[in-house]
Amino acid sequence: MELDGVSAEDFIYAPTTVALVFDSEAVSYMNQSETTPYILRGKPLAGGYFIIYVDESDVERVVTRYASFTASVFPFVLGLLGEAELSASGITQIHRQPYLNLKGGGVLLGFVGTGIDYTKNAFRYEDGSSKIQYIWDQSIRGGSPPGYLYGTEYNNSIINEALRSENPHDIVPHEDTSGHGTFLASVAASREQGEYLGAAPDSEIIVVKLKKARPFNYNRHLIPRDQKNAFATDDFMMGIQYILDKAQELRRPVAICIALGTNVGTHDGFTRVETYLSRISGIPGVAVCTAAGNEANARHHTHGRIPATGNTHNIEVRASNKEEDIYIQLLNPISDRMSVSVTSPAGELVSRIPARSGIIYRHNLILERSTAIVEYLFPIEISGTQVTRVKILAATPGVWTITVYGDYVIDGTYHAWLPVTGFISPETYFLAPTPNYTIVTPATSMGPVTCGAYNSRDNSLYAASSWGPTRLPAMKPDLVAPGVDVAGILPGGYGKMSGTSVASAITAGASALLLQWGIVKQNNLSMDNYHVRAALIAGCERYRNNEYPNHQWGYGKLNLYNTFRSLRPR
Repeated sequence: MELDGVSAEDFIYAPTTVALVFDSEAVSYMNQSETTPYILRGKPLAGGYFIIYVDESDVERVVTRYASFTASVFPFVLGLLGEAELSASGITQIHRQPYLNLKGGGVLLGFVGTGIDYTKNAFRYEDGSSKIQYIWDQSIRGGSPPGYLYGTEYNNSIINEALRSENPHDIVPHEDTSGHGTFLASVAASREQGEYLGAAPDSEIIVVKLKKARPFNYNRHLIPRDQKNAFATDDFMMGIQYILDKAQELRRPVAICIALGTNVGTHDGFTRVETYLSRISGIPGVAVCTAAGNEANARHHTHGRIPATGNTHNIEVRASNKEEDIYIQLLNPISDRMSVSVTSPAGELVSRIPARSGIIYRHNLILERSTAIVEYLFPIEISGTQVTRVKILAATPGVWTITVYGDYVIDGTYHAWLPVTGFISPETYFLAPTPNYTIVTPATSMGPVTCGAYNSRDNSLYAASSWGPTRLPAMKPDLVAPGVDVAGILPGGYGKMSGTSVASAITAGASALLLQWGIVKQNNLSMDNYHVRAALIAGCERYRNNEYPNHQWGYGKLNLYNTFRSLRPR
């Protein structure tokens, strides 16, 4: 429908606008309907998905009418994963091979996150010009890329114009206030020599700075209001699509680094953001590397098994002394039906709420200021999973107990997650946590390379690196790369960072070298992410006394030199 005089960009940035992810069949039905409500359709995405925008007052009407699986259309909120290693990864050895001559020339590296400090020498050639081909800053209005409805695009020409001026930000006002994106780009693609040389120094860069998630997303997932680095998956998917479009326009292969994640989702690879990444992984010339997450020791996951119908299990959550909101997600398989009750630290009971899909039950506690909300959704698209969401507003400090009832049990397993680190106080956690199944969404996707982290100085696993498998179950992570005290470049100068974000950036740089060998040098013109993933796994370095694959190290440590040795004819 027409927007009644409101521009598309104004509508997208309006505080009451909500973004939803639909497939092409649903959108086609919308277009044929004579009673379509106030809907703005965005750019189509690879794999048959569309982002549509509606006013918050129309959400229920649109979802009820057009969504076969209502839980699937709502975006998640992603957070950042973390705040000498090239030699350990076998990348320096590849740089030194004169016959291969691989440093990323002719390949693009794509980053979706907090942006980049484009003024740094790390991202400039010897003549002072920028190696950054495009920046799409979704947070700056007024200059959207062709075919897109919001944000501002800066191409290489205007970036170079800015770099020649005395005040670059007067021409290109894009900034990375977090520094996360700048650091990862430096690890993957810096041209500075020595400790700060990137894995693919001759590659060029495309950057997407995500805009902050909408108020609707903050409210739906109880994200703390002071958390600035919270990004919705609809904007994330648009950012990935932008990188793909630009890579196609420039006719170059691209390796994309994803260092964002969430504990929301079904953790089985079947959410729409995950299936989108799986579908683009089959495009020749595209490699996608995702960070596994830093959740292994965060105490944000627990699981158990109810042995028979009628039995119960208790999940205990310690709430911090801040009276913050708590978001808990429980999942159980298609074969079972489960319901919950909630008991406060003072012993006030919210009796068992029967499991009926789509029902939201809200209970204001009498003896405490807290409010308990329970919502059931089933079946979830593809997997048929049941999702139970328990939200506790202004949670009283102390131990909250969620009792899980086995209403109908065949399998009996259940899993529960708290939000990722940064979205909840570190003093809020499960009393009986388990480190397995802590791979974040979208790293549980079946297509991309999922990267854990290890310490290359003592060959120990990074303590926070998330463990697999997925709920499918599928083996994750695929491999580990250096991710402890890695040197890099921040907007304020040089620094170090730890986490699986760094590991994913190093792996993306290694993937860029593989794409250069395969696509640019024409050794394998069909090389896609599945080829890249298989080649990296084949080259992994493994300890003799360990069994592989395993849920901590995957198939072993990234070693690109071994990967190229494995590509030789045998």
